[in-house]
Amino acid sequence: MTALRNQLSDEELAEQAENGQPERGRWSQLEQLTASVLDAVRRLEYVTICANTEKKTDRPDPPEPTSRPGAKAPKPKPKLTESSAERLFQIINGGAA
Repeated sequence: MTALRNQLSDEELAEQAENGQPERGRWSQLEQLTASVLDAVRRLEYVTICANTEKKTDRPDPPEPTSRPGAKAPKPKPKLTESSAERLFQIINGGAA
């Protein structure tokens, strides 16, 4: 790989640096396991912080899993806005006709 990279011009190297997509490459089993360990450590850290935080509003957002090649990022959960919460409250209480 180094010999191939050394043969590239400066312009080609700059283009690859800007447009490279390392997440599309193959991962070895070791890299997959390392990503799993990283996700577990982040989750444990998050749970520890949540367990030691009294107010729910002070808790951080849950950690995003490490992106893996060939896997799409999970869709974010929709947030409940004030207007949609009011509408839901009306529907639950029989206000929707």
